[in-house]
Amino acid sequence: MKLVARTLLTVLLAIAASTVSNAASANTGALEMVQQTSERMIAALKADREAIKADPTRLYPLVEDIVLPHFDFERMSSWVLGKHWRTATDAQKKHFVQEFRMLLVRTYATAMSEYRDQEIVYLPLKAEPGADDVNVRSEVRMPGGPPIPVNYSLYLKNGEWKVYDVIIDGVSLVANYRTTFSNDIKQGGLDALIDRLATRNQQKGKDSALTLKTNSAAATQ
Repeated sequence: MKLVARTLLTVLLAIAASTVSNAASANTGALEMVQQTSERMIAALKADREAIKADPTRLYPLVEDIVLPHFDFERMSSWVLGKHWRTATDAQKKHFVQEFRMLLVRTYATAMSEYRDQEIVYLPLKAEPGADDVNVRSEVRMPGGPPIPVNYSLYLKNGEWKVYDVIIDGVSLVANYRTTFSNDIKQGGLDALIDRLATRNQQKGKDSALTLKTNSAAATQ
């Protein structure tokens, strides 16, 4: 699970996007934004590493303020729930988005606490000039192991880059949660899933923070 937490860190480092004022420079802006934000986040981590290690919850406001405003959580939630989103009530949608957002806050906070100076290398962007939907590709260089590819799917929404999926070592964050949540809904229904997420989000400590069950995690167990 530590491998997953450490690779998820790159999700945090790369998706805290700043507003893009010129949509025509979308391609260049996406890559530059990722690199500049990564440097800022790493600097903050190093400056307060001991305090964060002692109390990982100190990371929650950082994640909320810098990273998550640049997710399109409604789009991600609709994809994660699939057909269940279409039949959900407005209240259920609102509650699910809220709990899904908090789930990622806690997951990324845990990932940040696992940061150990991994090297992040960004690959050239492959997109048409002026594209408003791009993939930013990166590799996490892990000591003693092969590089782990981490790719970010972003699109321009009202002049801002918004993240709608992250692919870690070939595993889609959205697709992974979609499979997990679909199974949960089949067993107990959407309200039961929302209640379970709410209960887990209210718990303290790392055990409640990292809930992503990826193929990478299975491979490390």
